[in-house]
This record gives sequence, C-alpha cells and structure tokens, in this order.
Amino acid sequence: MKNALLKLHIAVFLWGFTGVLGRLISLNEGLLVWYRLIITIATLYFLMRAKKQLESVSPKQRWQLFGIGGLLAFHWCFFYGSIKYSNVSIALTCLSSTGLFTALLEPLLSKKKLILTEVLLGMLAIVGIYLIFHFDPRYKIGIILGVVAALLTCIFSVLNKNQVSYNAPRTVMLYELCGGFLLLTVLMPFYLYFLPTDHWIPLKPDFFWLVLLSWVCTITAMDFSLQALQKISAFTQNLTLNLEPVYGIILAFVVYNENKYLSKWFYYGFGLILLAVVLQMLRVIKSRKDLVSVR
Repeated sequence: MKNALLKLHIAVFLWGFTGVLGRLISLNEGLLVWYRLIITIATLYFLMRAKKQLESVSPKQRWQLFGIGGLLAFHWCFFYGSIKYSNVSIALTCLSSTGLFTALLEPLLSKKKLILTEVLLGMLAIVGIYLIFHFDPRYKIGIILGVVAALLTCIFSVLNKNQVSYNAPRTVMLYELCGGFLLLTVLMPFYLYFLPTDHWIPLKPDFFWLVLLSWVCTITAMDFSLQALQKISAFTQNLTLNLEPVYGIILAFVVYNENKYLSKWFYYGFGLILLAVVLQMLRVIKSRKDLVSVR
C-alpha cells in the first residue's frame, strides 16, 4: 500500500515538470504531442526489446488499448493548448476538476458504488476553479481547454484501471502510446489545416526538451503510475494528481515568474483545491478501503 502511494507521488512529481517543458518547446500543442509520442514509443520499444519484455495482447485488447491511448493523446493536446492560451499555472490548476469527474464517472464505467464524500471533495476542487475562472477572465479559453483535458484524463484513468489488472504496465503503456500516435497522425493534416503553424520541425533546443519530456516525464512517470494503479482506485490516483499543480506551479513561479501575473483569486481557488487533496489523502490513509490488499 505505502509502496503504491510512493510510486504514485513520484509519478505526479515528474508530471509537474511537463507544464514548464511544454512552454519551453516552441511547437504548437498538436506537433508537440506528436513528437513526444514518437520519441517515447521508439525509446520504450527498444528498451522493452532489450530486456525481453515485449508481450502480445489479443486483438480485442489491442483495440481497447489503442482507443484508450487516443484519449491520452487528446488529453495532452488540450493540456498543452491550455498552456499556450493561458499559462502553466492555470493549465495545471484546471486538472483539479479530475476529482469530480472521476467521482461521477467511475461508478458508471466500472460499476463502482457512488461515494458521496468523493463527490463533495471533487465539488470543493470545482469551486476553486470557479473562483479563478469567474474573477480572472483573462484566461477563460485556457481554463476551458484545461477542464476538457481533466475530463479526458479522468476517462483515461478509469478505463486504464481495468487494463493494468491483467497486463504488464509497460505493455499497456506501449500499446496505448501507439494508439495515440496513430490517431494523431491520421488527424494531423486536418489539425494543421485549421490551426496552421510557422514551423513543423522542432528547433535545436526543442529536441533536448522533447527527449527530457519523453524519457523522464512520460516513460518513467507512466511506469510508476501504472504500477500504482494496480493497487489503488482511479479516484485516489486522479485526486492525487491534483498535487501536480503544486509542483508545476512552484516551478512556473521560479522559471517564468508567473506569480506576478496571477490575482488573489488564483490563490484562493488553489487553496481550496489543495484542501480537497489533503482531505482525500487523509481519508485514504485512515480507512484504506480503496486499496487492494497485497497479502
């Protein structure tokens, strides 16, 4: 149990860097995700092949993993779009709505009983987002994109919960990333037609940031996350993901001085979100009801 929570928090800490790296990369959100996927897939494939970890799955499972990977690719596109239209702090804070979405959708998708406490904690995080959205209208487009990204990552995590129950985490990761890459490749011509960009090829600094994003913030973080998801509920994972803004926003303050551009309502809203995270983690540690016994 403690090991699963530790791995989950390491993954969330590493994901906290994705926002800062996303702003550093000059590509638009679609191309950024496309390059991130291809670097990650190539690295993961050769790594698994060298360690003889490549495993096959049934055709039905393959298509399921491809579909879930498509959700992940869209989540990344909306997330980085949120950064481009607002800033790192706003985009990361919007992910806090994941808790409410999961509390409502997990019972529908996995036949889990609706838990009122989880709904209330999710609503607390939503109130935090509302304070930022209502009183600081400069970032409305970025906030909308960020909330959509949160909805997509909620669905992704709930569906992923079933996959890691009977497949190795890295196998799940590889097939999902391949599915996301294939879908994004098919849609890319339409994407670039409606949202043209100045350059399609990463600049020299971009290559370094893309590799760091792929190796550390994707392969390593997803590996830890999928291992943790074998032991804990999707809601616990998604509410824990609300700590990602804590790490990411601190980095954004240090690297980009974003604290100079945020109003007091951002801090009020962020305080409510952090309170929801703390209350849920205390509830999980105390009751341990949503953890699968490792005995």
